[in-house]
Amino acid sequence: MAKLVYGMVTSLDGYAVPADGDLGAGAEDEEVHTYIGDLFRDLGTYLYGRRMYETMVFWETAHAEPEAPPHIVQYARDWQAAEKVVYSTTLESVSSERTRIERTFDPGAVRRLKDESEQDLSVDGPTLAAQAIAAGLVDEYHLFITTSVVGGGTRFFPDGVRLDLDLVGTRAFAGGLIHAHYRTR
Repeated sequence: MAKLVYGMVTSLDGYAVPADGDLGAGAEDEEVHTYIGDLFRDLGTYLYGRRMYETMVFWETAHAEPEAPPHIVQYARDWQAAEKVVYSTTLESVSSERTRIERTFDPGAVRRLKDESEQDLSVDGPTLAAQAIAAGLVDEYHLFITTSVVGGGTRFFPDGVRLDLDLVGTRAFAGGLIHAHYRTR
């Protein structure tokens, strides 16, 4: 059975999407980007909401940019090789290969996908992840914590859900970003 993992850059005060501005420096650093690429290279399927998909579809053509460094090309190739499921009631079509649209998030269907998959899956974006967390589907969490406090926005973890987690490991980067990896107890 495959695991469902949730990982995102988050502010020091726990926001994955800030109300205003950005999450601060750190995630765009080559060392961090390479680390994230290596960490998630073997994912077989990405589960996205519409907004996250529209952000990530950049990777469908990123490898073709003339100035793209090797770590960007590698991440693009890995992203292209994975299946993508986009949960949206408004998206009419997708612009990436190996991608399908589902109109509703069905926890039972995701459980079956986990059971049938040989490779781990990722749920991306705090809104969709909140549904997966509430349904008890997420097995691992990867927080990439910046040094910024943003004061508001959409939290990495949803309100109203209790989780007891085991710390698997941490890594600090020169620019101040910290990776914290947790597993569901």
